[in-house]
Amino acid sequence: MELETLFVIGMFLTFMVLLMTGFPVAWVLGGTAVIWTVVGVVAVENFGANLWFDYSSSLGLVPERVWNVVNSETLVALPMFIFMGIMLDQSGVAERLMNSMVKLFGAVRGGYAVTVIIIGVLLAATTGIIGASVVLLGMLSLPVMMENKYDKGFAVGTACATGTLGILIPPSIMLVLMADRLAVPEASVGDLFMGAFLPGLMLGAMYVAYAIIRPMLQPHIAPVPEGTEKVSWGIVWEVAKAVLPTAALILGVLGSIFAGIATPTEASGVGALGALLLALMSGRLNLKVLSSSLQQTTRTSAFIFAIFLGATAFSVVLRGLGGDEVIKDALLGLPFGPYGVVLTILFSVFLLGFFLDWVEITLIILPLVAPVVQHLGFDLVWFTILFAMCLQTSFLTPPVGFALFYIKGVAPPEITVIDIYKGVIPFIIIQVVALAIVFLVPEIATWLPSVAYD
Repeated sequence: MELETLFVIGMFLTFMVLLMTGFPVAWVLGGTAVIWTVVGVVAVENFGANLWFDYSSSLGLVPERVWNVVNSETLVALPMFIFMGIMLDQSGVAERLMNSMVKLFGAVRGGYAVTVIIIGVLLAATTGIIGASVVLLGMLSLPVMMENKYDKGFAVGTACATGTLGILIPPSIMLVLMADRLAVPEASVGDLFMGAFLPGLMLGAMYVAYAIIRPMLQPHIAPVPEGTEKVSWGIVWEVAKAVLPTAALILGVLGSIFAGIATPTEASGVGALGALLLALMSGRLNLKVLSSSLQQTTRTSAFIFAIFLGATAFSVVLRGLGGDEVIKDALLGLPFGPYGVVLTILFSVFLLGFFLDWVEITLIILPLVAPVVQHLGFDLVWFTILFAMCLQTSFLTPPVGFALFYIKGVAPPEITVIDIYKGVIPFIIIQVVALAIVFLVPEIATWLPSVAYD
């Protein structure tokens, strides 16, 4: 085994070991970069190692790369979209949607679950903040479903999985990060937003189908509530009034991007202002709410950017040690053919999702494997959407499935961790099936970007 390969493997193993110590991920990434810079320099200068490696071409490049990160216009969209999601959480939009849609679907078997999914899709199209969506859906829906004797696993699994749709359905902060890391015109933020739109809606529709079909086969998991009023035009109008503000915000953000009127960064400003206006119209905007929203936005943005900076140092040193070539040779050397290489990458990402957060995987793994996929002749938007769909499962897979922790924090006491694990399994299977469909039918991800500029 060549020295470059040993060093690259050693660097990844060091990262994994240090991660288990409980130190913040940003520090682990940066610390690993420092350790292996020292190892590389000592190996070359003191032991004559056959490596094209020195400080100036590895860790010495970090200040310039960090400046490129903080100077990126694309990344301005991150805090804007984060603020939009947090402010929408404060505006009471989801509560009004829940109260009105329950009247529309409540009389249907599994209607509460269908309501949660529809609200989750609407929330996903206005915010990419998974924690806020999962917590909000759990708080609004679980007490009602428990009161109506829904199966605990079915109820908590629906709320938990639906809350993760925001990481895929645009405007998604994950897609913004991916576009920045790829840094190629073939996979801009706008292209990725358009590419993820149909797969995201398809996944939401598959959730709805599951929420309808399973109670038909197992009526006991979702009894028809007693005493529900019949659907009337008044209820329909109430739902329309609740949906309209959210629909207007979605149209303002995504519509301006898809129509070419605004860049994603400009549209993020429109979204932040729109969320602020919705909170004002609902009567919930005050100095305390605004201050809390700004603080949460700052903390979340700082968390992501700290990992960004650590990952930048890690990636620079890894490439200095020959990581790009090692990984490229390893993938191209697989005896599976081009599609087998893509499947191997996706399977590896799926497994990494059990132990790593999506931010680390996006910042470290995606820039390493994307050039290989592009070299094999695949559409980069298609592959990135597959990568994103694969990462969505990381929110539901233990032991580091963050959505599982979020939902447990707001679930009624009678819902156990086992109930949560059992409840999300069908949705993980649905996500994998949706991933397979997009893999087999690439046009689901590539059609909208391809016609947008015709």
